[in-house]
Amino acid sequence: MLIGELSRQTGVSERLLRYYERTGLIQAERRANGYRDYEEQTAETVRRVRALLAAGLPTRIIRQVLPCMQDPETLHPCPGVVSSLRDHLDILDHRAAELETARRLLRRTIAATERTEASQTELESGDPRTARSH
Repeated sequence: MLIGELSRQTGVSERLLRYYERTGLIQAERRANGYRDYEEQTAETVRRVRALLAAGLPTRIIRQVLPCMQDPETLHPCPGVVSSLRDHLDILDHRAAELETARRLLRRTIAATERTEASQTELESGDPRTARSH
């Protein structure tokens, strides 16, 4: 199948498909006229690549994982793959912890700002009930 058909079947741009080919995620034969000719199963490979990218895996790990995939969630026991996946999971866990810390800080900042803003509004309104409480 030509690249345009693969693009239509997978919803992935031709430019991105060429990138996948350059990085070794998919392969194509070349016709006499130089056009790329993809095998039918390449569409499934592209879908797997997209799923693995969505899971946060970099292309270097995806290139290692693809030959070991039985189906979208199961891998053959290939040397080094589980170790690479565990390493990447550790990276994601670290990022998640950093994001959670940033979220807590942002929530506290917003809450403190809103309290200050509310106090300022009460003082400016001249409400004697709120003025006495400060």
